[in-house]
Amino acid sequence: MKINNQEIKFKDTLKSMDTEEPIDLMFYRPIGFMWAVLSAKLGIKPNAITIASIFLGIGAGIMFYYNDLWLNVIGMLLLIWANSFDSADGQLARMTKQYSRIGRILDGVSGDIWFFTIYVAICLREAVTSEFFGSHVWLIWVIAIVAGFFHGVQAAQADYYRNFHLFFLKGKEGSELDTASVVRENLKALPWKGNVWKKITMFFYSNYTAAQESRTPKMQVLRKALKAKFGEEISQKFRDDFRVKSKPLMKYTNMLSFNTRVIALFISLFLQMPWLYFAFELTVLNIMLIYMVCRHESICKKFAKDIENGTY
Repeated sequence: MKINNQEIKFKDTLKSMDTEEPIDLMFYRPIGFMWAVLSAKLGIKPNAITIASIFLGIGAGIMFYYNDLWLNVIGMLLLIWANSFDSADGQLARMTKQYSRIGRILDGVSGDIWFFTIYVAICLREAVTSEFFGSHVWLIWVIAIVAGFFHGVQAAQADYYRNFHLFFLKGKEGSELDTASVVRENLKALPWKGNVWKKITMFFYSNYTAAQESRTPKMQVLRKALKAKFGEEISQKFRDDFRVKSKPLMKYTNMLSFNTRVIALFISLFLQMPWLYFAFELTVLNIMLIYMVCRHESICKKFAKDIENGTY
């Protein structure tokens, strides 16, 4: 397909085959590609698509408030539409080379807004209709807050490990891997005048990145060892060896991102017990998170030791 006399291929809009999930490849990425092609022809920017996805996600959450299956199905369709836009904004950015850190941050925030709306809607619905919690309706709010916290951790770590893998697969240009210290330096150097929104956004992003690093101490040891050993040019052998060990964990980063959790959400809505989604998030997804973190930290520890021993 040609846009402005430039040949655009579907595969060129993907991050990598290592990190793509089957559901995304078969469904969301093809739809996102069509949205991206249309947007490129109309001159629509990636951030505009992201903002549109926020409104669709909010609409989905509102539909989940009602104890009516047909309205819930409309909400499901809106959430699927929102996620196709979430796919399209990244594909459009790669297609048109319109990358930006603000765009990356906005992309992450959009999903948080969707699920914040969904959580509130489920809690309000349970407050009105729940027979399970009886007079202890306040409990659903406590569960939602705890589930929301772990949702944030799950999504953040999945994003971090995916970008770490892409760093070794495609290099710095093909990854969105950041360092908290660098983000803070950029934040400090950015003047307030004319950059208020950007300063605020960067402040929260620096804390987000610092939290990712604090949960991965062995990875940070490895990053320092790599910097000391190779500088900016890591050997291809190390890249290949790390990719082999990291790739099996990419399926967990995908499960902790969107599709698996949304399937669980939809099932809970069909069963008319939306609170079951919180139970799934607190048990199954947290088990996945713990396993993924432990395995990745073990891999990083081994490679850091290999560098110390002169294997690379």
